[in-house]
Amino acid sequence: MNAPSISDRGPRRFGWPQRVFSQVLLMQLAIITGVTVLVTGLFLAPLSAQLDDEAMRRALAIAQSTAAQPGITEDLRTTEASASGPVQSAAERIRRATGAEYVVVMDRRGVRWSHPETDRIGEVVSTDPGDALRGREVMEIDSGTLGRSARGKVPLRDPGDEVVGAVSVGIEYDSVRARLLGAIPGLLAYAGGALAVGALAAYLISRRLQRQTHDLAFSDISALLTEREAMLHSIREGVVALDGTGRIRLLNDEAQRLLGLGPEAAGRPLAEVLDGGRTADVLAGRVVGDDLLAVQGGRVLLANRMETDDGGAVVTLRDRTELEHLGRELDSTTGLIDALRAQDHEHANRLHTLLGLLELEMHEDAMEFVTEVVGVHRATAEQVTEKVQDPLLAALLVGKATVAAERGVSLRLAPGTLLPDRVVDPRGLVTVVGNLVDNATDAAAGSGDARIEVGLRAEGRTVVLRVRDSGPGIAPEQYASIFTEGWSTKDLPAHGKRGLGLALVRRLAERQGGSVTVAGADGGGAVFTVVLPEALAGPETADPATAPHPATTGDSR
Repeated sequence: MNAPSISDRGPRRFGWPQRVFSQVLLMQLAIITGVTVLVTGLFLAPLSAQLDDEAMRRALAIAQSTAAQPGITEDLRTTEASASGPVQSAAERIRRATGAEYVVVMDRRGVRWSHPETDRIGEVVSTDPGDALRGREVMEIDSGTLGRSARGKVPLRDPGDEVVGAVSVGIEYDSVRARLLGAIPGLLAYAGGALAVGALAAYLISRRLQRQTHDLAFSDISALLTEREAMLHSIREGVVALDGTGRIRLLNDEAQRLLGLGPEAAGRPLAEVLDGGRTADVLAGRVVGDDLLAVQGGRVLLANRMETDDGGAVVTLRDRTELEHLGRELDSTTGLIDALRAQDHEHANRLHTLLGLLELEMHEDAMEFVTEVVGVHRATAEQVTEKVQDPLLAALLVGKATVAAERGVSLRLAPGTLLPDRVVDPRGLVTVVGNLVDNATDAAAGSGDARIEVGLRAEGRTVVLRVRDSGPGIAPEQYASIFTEGWSTKDLPAHGKRGLGLALVRRLAERQGGSVTVAGADGGGAVFTVVLPEALAGPETADPATAPHPATTGDSR
């Protein structure tokens, strides 16, 4: 099914694009941009807090270093608070050396002994120094006479460890903010680079998706999927799709019917849902070719397998059961027509002989001639019905004997043959016997002393069938392959397929829990043996009305 062209999708509309490629690209770009912005914001938030903490710790460290200066405590006790005093000189020296905004030394009253603005020396500090004067170190961001700053405050102790004042150091907050703003361009550059790489990757992925989806819109894909499902489930041909590992990806309704599977088979390995056999081999690709024959559950299937680009395969199945039955009936009808044509000549010769005897007034010889001809056929029919009491099977053998005789092949029952009229599935047994006798007739025809021997006997409820022919026989290395669908040594018939008769025989035998084997016969030819357990009903379930009367089983001549 061809993808709809862009011109078939209606008038072009602005706004949200319709194609899968464009929608996926826009969604990926939106996601990448959002993630980039979110990550950048999440990085900046802790960066600001980290810079604030770093500034406060730096201020605290300067304050600790100032409080540890030798002599500053003594100068605080022995001198006056002035712009030229030793405390102011020491504090300014430290401020200039460290780059702090201010270094303020205060006594226990909170009076400044040092300040960058000398006119504020001798005044009480603008913020509460209580925690530091009580002996605790303080880190904070606060606003004072010089504006907002990151501050560190420590107690000032004398040699006796008594708190005599405090040291407050401030780092200009604008410098902290400047560091944060200075980091933003670099961070945005990294974010922009990541965004560009993500956008390129999104474009490449979308382009690949465009090629894989044949530049379709989501509505087109949805329509194609709907049409595909409707088509697969409406066609009268089985479709099985497999992936590269042999797992069933798709199984339409007809395939489920032909293979005897349910919807739950989809998604499972092929080896789990199908027993080993030719059907599984054909589906798995172990048998290659076109129009491959397979038998599954009594159905004759015609399979074709096509590989897919991803290593999987699609197998189509056609039901040829009815066609094969018609083909076999055509073969039988053709053989019967040939036999009738030959019998027509034979009957004409007999009638001419009888007419001659009557014209010569050899009436007794004519009566003997008619009695002999009728008696031979009657004897054959009575012999079959006496030993094979199932009417369908007996009729089949009588008919097959006539056809075989016309082809120069003698069909007779083996010694010890006796089959009661208690067959559970007469039609199935007729199929088995008919296929084997047909094959035996084809094999024996044209050979010297051509003959077929059919043996049927009951062992409890088990039926044992043996068919022996005088043909060329079968090579031992072919014993296993002759029961495979499609195997045959004969020329193709009118309907074009062979190699199903023995496969059907094996399948019918296995369905009843039995078996079929082949071996070489003494003196040449082949012997097929079929064992069918539970093929006969118990004596208590047999219909007395259908049982043959003893008086009818003898010779009535």
